[in-house]
Parts: sequence; structure tokens; C-alpha cells
Amino acid sequence: MRICKHLPSIAMLAALAVLALAFTAQAQTMTANVDNFILFFDHSGSMVLDSPDFPSLKLKLAKELATRMNAEIPELGYQSGVNTFAPFATELAPTRFTRPAVAAAVASIDTGYDPYGRVTPMGFGLDKIDPVLAALHGRTALILFTDGNSNYGNDPVAQAQALYAKYPKLCIHIVSYADKDHGKEVVAQIRGLSTCSVVGDPKVMASDSGLKKFVRDVFYGMSTAAAPAIAPASGSCESITFGNLNFGFDKYQITPDMEPALEQALTILKNSSCQRFTVTGHTDSVGTDEYNQKLSERRVNAVTTWFRQKGFTGQFKVVGKGELSPKFDNQTEDGRHLNRRVEITTD
Repeated sequence: MRICKHLPSIAMLAALAVLALAFTAQAQTMTANVDNFILFFDHSGSMVLDSPDFPSLKLKLAKELATRMNAEIPELGYQSGVNTFAPFATELAPTRFTRPAVAAAVASIDTGYDPYGRVTPMGFGLDKIDPVLAALHGRTALILFTDGNSNYGNDPVAQAQALYAKYPKLCIHIVSYADKDHGKEVVAQIRGLSTCSVVGDPKVMASDSGLKKFVRDVFYGMSTAAAPAIAPASGSCESITFGNLNFGFDKYQITPDMEPALEQALTILKNSSCQRFTVTGHTDSVGTDEYNQKLSERRVNAVTTWFRQKGFTGQFKVVGKGELSPKFDNQTEDGRHLNRRVEITTD
């Protein structure tokens, strides 16, 4: 988000020199929490049995959720793979993460097999994933889609504990479709082995916000370079630069994580002697020109409405630029994210 003014050159240099020390610049970037991830699917008979707790076959729901999850994972250089157990199989050997490769691997998992007489060696599955983990370097997320049922072979809890002992940088996250007491207990015990484990509840993750939170907790964080914040001098129409206020793909609603930057901007606006501001919305290059133009206008309106609701009475001129003024590379995920922005300037 940018707030600037037109000053005589000497005054502008003086203002910038002071404000470079005085204000917080909240330029946020994504940083990977892990170096590798494996999507690990329970392929046992119980995953394709009807359940009163779920509206469809559990494995089918797991595939649908994993597909949505895949679309939310940022491309931050991970190594990714897709495996199944009961029986153990490799759908995608670990390779540099791309969404199309993971999507194709998840789609290839069969859900039409006969469930009856098919045992559930969950412990053996965790044993079989060991060589896959051994070939990876750095921090690894093993995301397990399972109902927790285990009726044959090694104790899955003990096997998970052995993996943690062998791989200190491993974290097991379970997306639980458990619908029986035994399965729920197995899931709870494995989750309890490490504080790094993020709980995956399919019913919570059915919402976009629930899914995004899981992806963020497992895959990435946001880093912010900040300087000490000092309130601007009242009565001056300063030149101030903030990090961009960025939106999710095809989104225009204000979310809680945007509010700290907006609150800071509101403080600047209220203390400025300027009373007229131009608010400009932008999009990435995905979609038609017409659609992106409307989307950029919705983003501007969401921001100005937020300021009005907070009591700001200055004058706003709203402008939608659509995809016409990119500042970053639209060929990358991070670049598209940064282009989905709103900026503020003084008239």
C-alpha cells in the first residue's frame, strides 16, 4: 500500500529522510516451513465403505480435499510426492513440486475397489514410507489421509514414533476421517507424539478459510521486515511507502490478516493534512480484462468501505486498473500474489 504526495524536491527529500526512520514498512513475503511433503493416502477397505459421519466415500472425499489443498500450496521450491498404503504404492516419486504433477497423481488413486476382506496394515504402511523419507533432505511434512483403522501388522503408533526418532525434522499431520473409536484413538495418539502436528479436520477444511489455515500452518509463514513505528507529525502531508495490501486469488474481501496494515494506513491518513486520496486496485493476469477490471474495483471498494467503517472522513477517488499495471512477474505464483494489491496516493 503506498501513500505519497507531490512536494518541492528539498521538502520531499527531507520528509523521506525522516520517514525512512519513522515508519514501519510491512512488506510481507512467504517463507517455506518445510522443504518436502508427501501426501499419504489410506487405501484400505474401510476408506471406501459408507459412513454415517461423512456424505460420501472417505477416500473420495480425501482425494477431493487433497486436490483443493494442492491448489492452495504456494510454489516455494518444495519436493513433493504422493503415496498410498494398504497396499503401499507410489503415485508420484519425490520431485520438485508442481501443481499439475501432484493433481495428476492424486487423481490416479483408485476408489472403485472391493472393500471386503481387504486388511488395513497401517503400521506396515508407515514402515514402507521410511525409505521415501530417507531420500529427502531437510524438513518434511507427511500428510496422512486416514480413518485410523488398523487391523493387521505393526502397531501404527509405535511405527510413527520410530519415524520421529529416526527423522528429527519430520512432522506427521493427519487429516482424519476416523468414524470408529479405535480409529479415533490411533489418530489421537499419533498426533500426540509431536507438538508440530497440525490437526486436519475435513469438516473444517471444507471451507476455504479452514483449508487455507491448514495449508499456511503446514507449508509456509509470512516474514515481515519492520522498523520502529513512530506517529507522523500532525498537519504534514507526508510521503510514506508501505508493503502492498495483497488479496487472495479471485478475492476482494478484507480478511483479519490484512487489518494490521490497514490500521497502520488509517493512522497515517488520520494524521495527514491531506484530505483527498486516490485508492487504486489491481489484479494479476489470470482471467479476462473485463472480469479483472470489475475485480479491481471491488477490491478498492472493500478497502474504502473498511476505512469509512473506522470513521475516516477524508475524500477518496477510487480507480480500478485491472491487470494493466503489474509491478511483479505474473508468470510466477508469488508475482501474481503481489500484483493482487491496493495502493493509496494523495491527489
